[in-house]
Amino acid sequence: MTYKINPAAAKNDSQKDDNYQLEDLLGFAQRINPKRAFLFVSKVLGRHIPVAPSTMRSAFTDLANLVPSDLPEPILVIGMAETAVGLSAGVHQALQTRYPNALLLNSTRHAQHNDDNSETLLTTFSEDHSHASQHLIYQSSDKATQAQLLASKTLIMVDDEASTGNTCVNVVTALCNAGLSQLEQVHLTTLVDWSLSQNQDAADIDDSISARLPNIDFHRHHLLSGAWQWTDAPNPEPIIMPSVDTTDAGSQSLGNTGKWGRFPTLDSTDGFDNYLKSFQAALTSFSDQAPFDKQQLPERILVLGSNEFVWLPFLLAEWLESQAKDSEATATVNFSALTRSPIALGGAITTMLSFSDNYGLGMTNFAYNVEPSDWNLIVLCVETSSDSVDDMWQGLDNVLVVSPTP
Repeated sequence: MTYKINPAAAKNDSQKDDNYQLEDLLGFAQRINPKRAFLFVSKVLGRHIPVAPSTMRSAFTDLANLVPSDLPEPILVIGMAETAVGLSAGVHQALQTRYPNALLLNSTRHAQHNDDNSETLLTTFSEDHSHASQHLIYQSSDKATQAQLLASKTLIMVDDEASTGNTCVNVVTALCNAGLSQLEQVHLTTLVDWSLSQNQDAADIDDSISARLPNIDFHRHHLLSGAWQWTDAPNPEPIIMPSVDTTDAGSQSLGNTGKWGRFPTLDSTDGFDNYLKSFQAALTSFSDQAPFDKQQLPERILVLGSNEFVWLPFLLAEWLESQAKDSEATATVNFSALTRSPIALGGAITTMLSFSDNYGLGMTNFAYNVEPSDWNLIVLCVETSSDSVDDMWQGLDNVLVVSPTP
C-alpha cells in the first residue's frame, strides 16, 4: 500500500530537549516496501542525508544524557542493523562516562565466519516491517565478556525511531531465551518515538509493551515524541521490493576492522587507529601528499560508510572535521552511508545512486542525496577489499576508497 503523510498528524507532542524541533530531526519519504511504505528520514544519523559529524555527535550525546544514572549493572547497549549501528555506538561511547563497563552489541545481517569457527550466534530475531527482516546477534568468544553479557541486568536498546514497540519486544524476548535471564530493566532509547497514536497516551503504550515483557521494568527515552497518521493514496501503484532480505556472508571476505559492535565489546573504537592508518596511506597514494597535511584538505569532503560499517568511518569523518577546524583550511566535512534500503525518490530523498554491493551478495545498494560532483573528495569506507567496490565508484576521479585490506 502507498501512503501520503498528513502533516498535521506528525507533530511534536512531547519535546524532550529544547534544542530539537521536528524539522531538525527528520523528513519523510516512501519506502519501496509493501510491508511499510512510509519512512522517517533522519537528518542527524548520517545515513540517508549527509550531515556534519559534529551534528551527529551532539545527537548521540544528547540522547545518551536522557538515560538515567544508577542503573543496575551489568549494562548492555544494543543497536539495530543497519540504520542504528552508528547511533548505538555513539550512545554507548557517551554512556561510558558514567558506565565505563557497559557492553556494546549490534545486530547484523552479515553472517560471520572465521577459520576456527569461534564466531557463534547468540540469537536471531525478526523486524517484521523491515525490507530485510531477519537479524543476527553474535556472542563473544571471550569467556569473561560472554559471562558479562549473559549477566546483563539493564538493556539499553538504541534505534532511530520507534513506531509500535514490536521490534523491542522481539529483541528482548530473543535475548532472554538466549540466556540473558537476569534482565531487570529495558530502556528503549530513540531519536524520535512515534508510539503515541492519536487516541492513546504514553502510559497506555508502556503498559502494552510491559505486558509483553513480564518481570522487566520498561522505560523509554527520546529527543522527541509524537504521533503520525497516514492516508491511503488513491489508486496506489503496486510496490515491488528489490531482493535485499538476506543474512548471507557474501563472497567478499571482511577485513580486520576490530570489534566495534558486531561482537560484544567494551571499546567501540577498537580498530580505528589501524583504519586511520589505512586512510592516510590511501590518501598519500591518491593525492601524492606525504605526509598528511591538514592545511591542504579539499574544500568539500564527504565520508561514506557502507551498510553496517559506519562507526569507524564516522570516527574518521569526525577526525577529518577536527583537522579542518584546527587548521586554516576551509574544509567542510559531511558523513553519510551506502545502504541496502530501497527508497523512492521524493520528499526527503532528492537523488539516488544505485550500484552493486561490495560484499559480493549480488544485491543492489543505494546512496541517497549524494551528487558526486558536489564534492571535491569522497572517501568511501569499506570493510572489504578496495576492488570489491562497484565500477561506478571506481570510475569517479574524486573518490578515494579506504579498505583494511591492502
